[in-house]
Amino acid sequence: MKASAIIVAAGSGTRLGLKIPKAFVRVGAETILAFTLRTLGAVGAIEEAVIAVPAGMEQAARAEVGSAAVEIPVKVIAGGIERQDSVRIALAFTSAEAELVVVHDAARPFATAAMFETCLGSAARAGAAIVAMPLSDTLKRVEGRTIAATVGRAGLWQAQTPQCFRREVLIEAHRQALRDHITATDDAYLAERLGVMAEVVEGSPLNLKITTPDDLRIAGAIAASLFPR
Repeated sequence: MKASAIIVAAGSGTRLGLKIPKAFVRVGAETILAFTLRTLGAVGAIEEAVIAVPAGMEQAARAEVGSAAVEIPVKVIAGGIERQDSVRIALAFTSAEAELVVVHDAARPFATAAMFETCLGSAARAGAAIVAMPLSDTLKRVEGRTIAATVGRAGLWQAQTPQCFRREVLIEAHRQALRDHITATDDAYLAERLGVMAEVVEGSPLNLKITTPDDLRIAGAIAASLFPR
């Protein structure tokens, strides 16, 4: 089935303490965005990509596309204020011929082609699928600085990206969210509101989301291990 990819790269990266948007920060020899672009090129079902970046960074993003030698058509657009806005805006730029849409946060540079492929296959069957990891740590509900309760972790998973959907599911999910003034941190929740329950594809601890300086240091170590010079 034909698939379009939406790459959400519009985050400011303020929590990294740097002066450039997160997707354009370097991890080793590559930018965070470049890692994802190279991976997309290895996923045969993906026939185009739309990248949502901060306004004013469009030219820089096109340069990254060129340096990554991406062979599929790529559109670069200005994202919205919130992540959800960026996905909705990008969705309007995807091809109507695509049967599936995969949404991926550029801040997760180490998602593998196999994750994308398996997630797309599951979404083709179930309507929606996400990459996620089962929780391994004990969870505590805290009030102030005091433990209020211990939360059982059985059956709890931590959502990652990529997240994949049949195109019509994602369009309707965002349409209803906009109508109902619903804001979510991931698209799978918006699909749940339609009654479309996503299948889960097991991810990897290496598929971390870079948010803090510590994450960036860990990402540097992962990049050096996976892509030694």
